[in-house]
Amino acid sequence: MPVRNRKVPPKPGSRRAPALTITHPNAAGIDIGSASHFVAVPPDRDDQPVREFPSFTVDLNALADWLKACGVDTVAMESTGVYWIPLFELLESRGFTVLLVNARHVKNVSGRKSDVLDCQWLQQLMTYGLLRGAFRPADQVCVLRSLFRQRGMLLKTQARDVQHMQKALTQMNVQLANVISDVVGETGQKILRAIVAGERDGQVLGSMKNARIRASVDEIARSLQGNWRLEHLFALKQALAAFDFVGTQLAECDREIELQLQLLKAHDGDPALAKKRGRARNAPRFDLRTQLFQMCGVDLTRIDGIDVTTALAVVSEIGTDMNRFPTVKHFTSWLGLCPGTKITGGKVMSGKTKRVVSRAAQALRLAAAALRSSKSALGAYFRRLCSRMDKPKAVTAAAHKLARLIYTMLTKGEEYTDLGQDYYEERYRERVLRALTQRAAKLGMQMVPIEQRA
Repeated sequence: MPVRNRKVPPKPGSRRAPALTITHPNAAGIDIGSASHFVAVPPDRDDQPVREFPSFTVDLNALADWLKACGVDTVAMESTGVYWIPLFELLESRGFTVLLVNARHVKNVSGRKSDVLDCQWLQQLMTYGLLRGAFRPADQVCVLRSLFRQRGMLLKTQARDVQHMQKALTQMNVQLANVISDVVGETGQKILRAIVAGERDGQVLGSMKNARIRASVDEIARSLQGNWRLEHLFALKQALAAFDFVGTQLAECDREIELQLQLLKAHDGDPALAKKRGRARNAPRFDLRTQLFQMCGVDLTRIDGIDVTTALAVVSEIGTDMNRFPTVKHFTSWLGLCPGTKITGGKVMSGKTKRVVSRAAQALRLAAAALRSSKSALGAYFRRLCSRMDKPKAVTAAAHKLARLIYTMLTKGEEYTDLGQDYYEERYRERVLRALTQRAAKLGMQMVPIEQRA
């Protein structure tokens, strides 16, 4: 008998998915390019609902005027390199609600390969509220973020100059790096600048060492016996000049960061006294800890592993307003530090964290790795993680905990207090004993302390 198609009744208690409704009737979609942008508005707003605008500033202003004339108030655009930034800032300054959407959310739609269809598809998805904008901090925080990223680029440039110094010394067989730990420290810089100035006497150069240098003057003098070829001396001179030039730029960048932090000041007072820490390497010369406290209202450096540069890296990327993240789980998921949820048929296939390019997450991972020798509760927590899993997973898990602490401090305004590794170890011992006692009870046994048995 032929099987007739019949309507299957819904299961009891099941609910049908709601029909798509228009949530943004005045939405436009823009596909960003390097030379031009394709823009789509609702079909009933213009005889030519899809237009192409060059990327010149006058054309971007014409694009904004056309969107105003079409009654558009919401714009969705895909992120392509840094080409979206000028248009995003222009439209935002003109009063539009601009959403920067993830291209991966719409790239798997078949038959939509051309730029025109991309912008139309973005407009349709935005109309039905199916797109979500990426996180972008406030404009003043974006300025701080750009300055701090510029500072990081300068530090990388300066590191290359140091490598060029070491290369020139090695080619001259000057083994200074084998007797002092840092050629750009106080002693190393005095010796290098004296060499460039023409000094060749090893005893004279060795006498420039700091009292904390363990190597003797004779050892330093022996390490400075080289061939002194002119081309390598010239390379050393230029590397030193480049190092000094970048140092000048770093000082200017630090002044701009300090001014921007003063503009972002939202709280008065100074941070409470904490345990004394040395100045972080390559940290700005001004009182960064106080500036960050006046911006955030809490002292993030009280968390073990987080120094002033790490705190500045995190705050410059996310700001201090956590309203965009409803819960701490949303925040850690955005950072890419929470476990993955790849589940098929009720079985967890993978708990690997998703790949996210985040400078804040990278800074937190570096801070977590620094907990290896910490005598704090966080240090004990990290060492216990390392005993249970491999090092990269332990670093990510500890960074996840640091992110949760930062979120709590910024949302609740509470200071972090370290209870010490002894407190953590005792709490961990209590949890283990409680679990063993419950397991013994299930097996019909009883846990008896050793002293009671004796």
